[in-house]
Amino acid sequence: MSQLFTPITIGPLKLANRIVIAPMCQYSADDGLTTDWHTIHLGHMALSGAGLLIIEATGVEPIGRITNGCVGLYSDETEAALKRTIDSVRKYSDIPIMIQLAHAGRKGSSQRPWEGGQLLAPKDGGWVPQGPSAIPQLPTEPAPQEIDAAGLKRIREAFVQATKRSVRIGFEGIELHNAHGYLLHQFLSPIANQRTDAYGGSLANRMRFPLEVFEAVRAATPANVSLGIRISATDWAEGGWTPEESVEYGNALKALGCDFIDVSSGGVAHQQKIPLGPKYQVPLATQIKKGTGLPTMAVGLITEAKEAEEIIVNGEADMVALARGMLYDARWPWHAAAELGASVQAPKQYWRSQPRGLTTLFGDAKTGGR
Repeated sequence: MSQLFTPITIGPLKLANRIVIAPMCQYSADDGLTTDWHTIHLGHMALSGAGLLIIEATGVEPIGRITNGCVGLYSDETEAALKRTIDSVRKYSDIPIMIQLAHAGRKGSSQRPWEGGQLLAPKDGGWVPQGPSAIPQLPTEPAPQEIDAAGLKRIREAFVQATKRSVRIGFEGIELHNAHGYLLHQFLSPIANQRTDAYGGSLANRMRFPLEVFEAVRAATPANVSLGIRISATDWAEGGWTPEESVEYGNALKALGCDFIDVSSGGVAHQQKIPLGPKYQVPLATQIKKGTGLPTMAVGLITEAKEAEEIIVNGEADMVALARGMLYDARWPWHAAAELGASVQAPKQYWRSQPRGLTTLFGDAKTGGR
């Protein structure tokens, strides 16, 4: 029996299998509002047979978005738009759906990737990004505005309000984005955080604000909603955040009621040196799984069904999350199930696509007709 297609429970949430659709920015929102594109995109993903769908990084305040095209959840209008999108998807799929709440910090006010991805100046429609310290992401860019005490309070409350909006929309889970060089990761990393107050310097100080945000979100999250976090387990740069610090951070999160850790890496340092290759981030997930005992998601260049199966069988991680692989093949879980001799849930309208010889791929699907 395929272990990839066995159920798992993360906090209060039970998943039918261990394939997770990771958050994927679409840069296609209209002033923070989801559009028809998001309904189409998430509809594809929701019919994939995966165990869990996590929607893209969603800004908790306007300047917390990465680009002008990023989704937000900071007003009644953005909440209503996102609810319409999710309600449309739910009409045809009962896949559990999480939201990833995020703040871009100093990486905010960027152009969309297909427009170059560079920092967008206020005169060109951007804004002045904020960060833990006045240190730019790239040496050629102007420095962000350092966040003061009032700003820390504002951002913490923005995460809380976005959490309450997420619950009203009906998400079964929330993932805080603490990876890829965005704000919460910036506070953790000595590369981006060179503050001299209680939020900088020592590991305990650098963890302080992200932990405060998590604790505030946990208090606003009902017991029936799963709450976890995505982290960059290493900066892949000298003097940066390390896997050992990630384990210590993970244990602090566990004490606050964290249900899972989604383990990625990099993004905060322009000088990072990432050893790209198949499953290159999986050992990080394994280290955090062993060091904290929390359920972990492994990500990064996992493309083959057998690779994903081995990760679960060998206990390297508890779940496998795919992003680009799902964009390339929105039926990846179907194909993985066919290869591994498992079954997936599929919409009735697609039952007749079941190939000959794979009569149990869609469970008890009846494929008759005239």
